[in-house]
Amino acid sequence: MNYQFDTIIDRRSSNSKKWTIYADDVLPLWIADMDFATPEPILDAIRDKLSQGPLGYEQPTRDLYETVATRMYRLYGWKVEPEMIITVPGIASGFNAAAKAVCEPGEGILMQPPVYFPFLKVHENQGLTRQYAPLLRVTNGNRLRYEIDFDIFKSSLGSDGARTGMFLMSNPHNPTGNTFTREELSRLVEICLQGDVIICSDEIHSEILLDGAQHIPLATLSAEIAARTITLVAPSKTFNTAGLFCGFAIITNPDLLKRFKIACEKMTLHVNSLGQAAAVTAFSGICDDWLREALEYLTANRDFVIEYINHHMPEIRTTVPDATFLMWLDCNILVESGRIPDSPCEFFLKEAKVGLNNGADFGPGGENFVRLNIACPRSILENALDRMRTALET
Repeated sequence: MNYQFDTIIDRRSSNSKKWTIYADDVLPLWIADMDFATPEPILDAIRDKLSQGPLGYEQPTRDLYETVATRMYRLYGWKVEPEMIITVPGIASGFNAAAKAVCEPGEGILMQPPVYFPFLKVHENQGLTRQYAPLLRVTNGNRLRYEIDFDIFKSSLGSDGARTGMFLMSNPHNPTGNTFTREELSRLVEICLQGDVIICSDEIHSEILLDGAQHIPLATLSAEIAARTITLVAPSKTFNTAGLFCGFAIITNPDLLKRFKIACEKMTLHVNSLGQAAAVTAFSGICDDWLREALEYLTANRDFVIEYINHHMPEIRTTVPDATFLMWLDCNILVESGRIPDSPCEFFLKEAKVGLNNGADFGPGGENFVRLNIACPRSILENALDRMRTALET
């Protein structure tokens, strides 16, 4: 079936944050939601919920939890009981609840920058010490990739005088687009086990896999690792339902699950009833044809951006993401040469009328970078790149 991902949808009239935060002459390719129509079965489920009458309080149903568990088994062979799953109103809420549940005040929370910017605020929210184990940037011409330096990771545990209580991982990694091999994951968790560290794995992008890439849930490595892991998943990025605020924490350790539930209760975290209806449909498998075509389109968009940059803006280095619909663009050469006078994000907004994420917001190593969202019709993507090219040539 052809799902018409090239169709341009007017999102300004829908009060889309992505499209209304900037002036009308700006093309927004920043916040991580898609400009594609949400799959029709999900919209039908929401319409059905609306037709039933009052929109009162709802409890998550067993069917919802069973649907999530079934999807984990179908995708990864991961046997999860419905009782091991709890709803959260968003992944950011989930990892803040995880930090509250497992860390004592003042303990450390470890992360791998450059990384999804809400990670960088958890220590402030929960009274913790932020610790960094930066990813290693490797360049080859105008290609860019990131690797884990395991010596740095190990030495970062207990840094800044604080015992590390939790490792907060982005898997697949945002903004670099890395997926991680079984060997990489095993080495990370071995260090965490030695340090008695709980792991919270943000796996919200786990189904946005480009060109046949594979995702390995951290908790599937072994029962011992699963017992020390909080896994966060959601249909929101995959099926474009981010505004419905419904995600899930999967926790196989009963004691850890109890502590997480208590943290959620203290933070009064409740899940949108329409989001629950959408999640059941999204994870049921009925939208998987849509997803397959979307991933093909996103892969082609990624390759289009790489080819365009190669030919027209070769001073920009770019990642070749295995996952996510986000590309990480290194503009350091342009800044150092003076062609971009200061912040690349501000330059492209002012001179090209293209809205991007500021790389500096992603922590150390993000300076002079921008993050580009490629989940849009190719004509919009091409227009944005043309604008950026023209701004650099002026």
